[in-house]
Formats: sequence, structure tokens, C-alpha cells
Amino acid sequence: MKGIRWGWILLGGFFAELAVFVIVIPLSLLAGQQSLLYSAPPASFAATFVFGILIGRKVSQRHVLHGTLVGVIAMMIYLGMSLGRPEPLAYLVAHVLKVLGGAAGGFVAMKRGAANTARVPDGHIELVKLTKRRSV
Repeated sequence: MKGIRWGWILLGGFFAELAVFVIVIPLSLLAGQQSLLYSAPPASFAATFVFGILIGRKVSQRHVLHGTLVGVIAMMIYLGMSLGRPEPLAYLVAHVLKVLGGAAGGFVAMKRGAANTARVPDGHIELVKLTKRRSV
């Protein structure tokens, strides 16, 4: 699969999963273990969304694919840590939201990139000035 930046994807997936833990563990210590069922799904979406954007901005093409793969890697990391044990329904929803969050982040990165860059005929990317020139 040529053109896929696996190093960035693995790094993004790792940090997205780390961010989920950084968000939900303190909440569970404050509000009790049952709060994990409510905090894990939105935290999973938010973390992979942010890292989907960051990784999507690093690549020149296939932004949504890269973001989606960030979510898939984050999901696989958690499944590896839990050794595939049965999980509550909320955690299964969180896994789906990881993939969707990464894809949404890649989509946002693609749209932002399209607004800030313009392709020239030879395939190079040049930044477009977004400010208006003042006439003298």
C-alpha cells in the first residue's frame, strides 16, 4: 500500500489511545468505575478525532484513510491490552467511535488542507495567500 505513512499512523493511534486513558482514568477515580461506561465513548471519539486531524495534516493525500487507520490502531491497541476479553456494550461502541473519530478527523484535515493549498499542474503544492493585498 504505497503512500500510506504507517509510522505516523502508529504514532497517532498510540497517542490517541493514551489520551483516552488520560481523560477517563481521572474521571473514574473521581466519579467511580461506572463512569467509564459513560466517559469512554465520547473520549474515544474526541481523542481519535484530534489525532486524525494531526496525522491527516501531515500527509499529502488519503487524509480520511490515514485518520481511519489511526482509529483502527487505537482500537487494536486497546484490544491487545484487554487480551480480547469480553467487554461491555459501551466499550464496543467506543471502538466504533474511535474509527469514526479518526475518519472525521482525516476529513476535517482534508477540507482544511484544500482551503489552504492549491495544486499546480506539475503536482507540487503551494500555499495560497489568504490575505488580500492592499492597493497603494
